[in-house]
Amino acid sequence: MATIPVEPMETLPDPPADQARPGRQPLGLEPRIDPTARVRQCVLGPYTSIGPHTSMGESTFGDYSYVVQNCSIVWADIGKFCSIAASNRINPGNHPMWRAALHHFTYRSESYGFAVENDEEFFDWRKAHRVTLGNDVWIGHGAVILPGVNIGTGAGVGAGAVVSKDVPPFAIVGGVPAKLIRYRFPEKVQEGLLKLAWWDWPREKLEVALPDLRKMSAEEFVEKYS
Repeated sequence: MATIPVEPMETLPDPPADQARPGRQPLGLEPRIDPTARVRQCVLGPYTSIGPHTSMGESTFGDYSYVVQNCSIVWADIGKFCSIAASNRINPGNHPMWRAALHHFTYRSESYGFAVENDEEFFDWRKAHRVTLGNDVWIGHGAVILPGVNIGTGAGVGAGAVVSKDVPPFAIVGGVPAKLIRYRFPEKVQEGLLKLAWWDWPREKLEVALPDLRKMSAEEFVEKYS
């Protein structure tokens, strides 16, 4: 995985429309970051893509994962083959609900002239509540994943959902707050997929299995490759 320490300039023009979507241009070992995106202190895997006007900070992004436009991701660990749609917010800033005041001035005190230093302990508390996505997770348009949430491998999050609790592997959740709708597969198939862990296969093996991944049901795939 490659460390990306430099933030692309926000003032650069948007790329041509045919470069804005994953799949339009070949991806490669170097992560593809749109010129309008802001990426800081992140580790990005190969064949990854960061879309226009997306901000990502202090996060890891697994191989083949992509995020499209207008998303905000911070303090998150995202697995391989994750699909993140537009206008998502992953780990929005928490405010100190236990304090008498919720406002920035209690922890961004320098900005308001109240203190010489900001409240670094509060920021450390924020950073400790990381969001984790397993592998092959799909986050629908406009979802919000709250701090500290873990989303299991193979799970799907419906558009506009607000996820405040952990999501089991292969579960589909939706709503505000997000609730379980159903599981994608029977328990036996879930167990088979987790055991196969196709997301960890080398590229050569994935290329061989691609026709089956396209045509077979999950049940058939597990039966053939187990």
